[in-house]
Amino acid sequence: MSTIVITADAIAPSAVALLKDYDLVYTGKTPTPDDIVALCKRHNPVAMVVRYGKVGAAAMDAAPALRVISKHGSGTDNIDKLAAKERGIEVVAAVGANANAVAEHAFALLLACAKSIPAVDARMHAGHWEKATHSSVELSGRTVGVVGLGAIGRRFARMAEGFGMNVVAFDPYAKDVPDYVTLVDLEELLSRSDAISLHCPLTQDNEGMLNATTLERCKRGVIVVNTARGGLIDEQALLDAVSGGQVRAAGLDSFAVEPMAPGHPFQSQKGFVLSPHVGSVTSDAYINMGESAARNALAVLAGQFQAA
Repeated sequence: MSTIVITADAIAPSAVALLKDYDLVYTGKTPTPDDIVALCKRHNPVAMVVRYGKVGAAAMDAAPALRVISKHGSGTDNIDKLAAKERGIEVVAAVGANANAVAEHAFALLLACAKSIPAVDARMHAGHWEKATHSSVELSGRTVGVVGLGAIGRRFARMAEGFGMNVVAFDPYAKDVPDYVTLVDLEELLSRSDAISLHCPLTQDNEGMLNATTLERCKRGVIVVNTARGGLIDEQALLDAVSGGQVRAAGLDSFAVEPMAPGHPFQSQKGFVLSPHVGSVTSDAYINMGESAARNALAVLAGQFQAA
């Protein structure tokens, strides 16, 4: 029986059922690249389903039978796609499988930042009633800039429109743009937006997209939300912008280094709403991503995969 390596401790039972004709080998929750290489050497899998860890050229070379690397999610930046292409290995992603979950989480972070929910909640639990001094931002009528109009960005944009926000977006590859979204270039998005939400993949071209220079071009008091990839933001520049008031608040679910190290400066700075990269962690998304990753792997192995 051929083997599929899964870089996790589990996937949804329904996804396991789809892969019933293969021997499934799991790495556990926190595999190192060396762990993945070792399993590839031992089992020579025909496919990999990637949740955690990084898959590079060494793992691919350790598995000469490998034909497909299927991501349990939409972001493939933890897979060396160039190395895979050079070896004729297909890299596929579960595009859209977690879109609802991540879009909802992004909007929850936007609301938490606009309404200062974490700070108010903490003060209430400490026994304080500070109604007279509370101030928050009303979203209706304000402009939100959406960077990336993929499945997640579109759902987020629809939520924002439902709240009465004006939606502008930057995405040079966008097609069939909804009529409530106005496409603009990045410079205009920065200058017009009262809030900015990132929903694009991390590439060499957009690494550090939000940095000291671009944050300075934003409206003073802008809200920044990132549920995409931490590398899109220069973290020191964002820290300076929040502490100086250029950015009112930042709601972050992704970070440059994960897990976040204890004592990270974001943890002690007011104005940050933080979550540990859990935007896609819902029971529904877990099933959707597992099933999609399994189906994608099977389709490639059967020679039937068609990219969206």
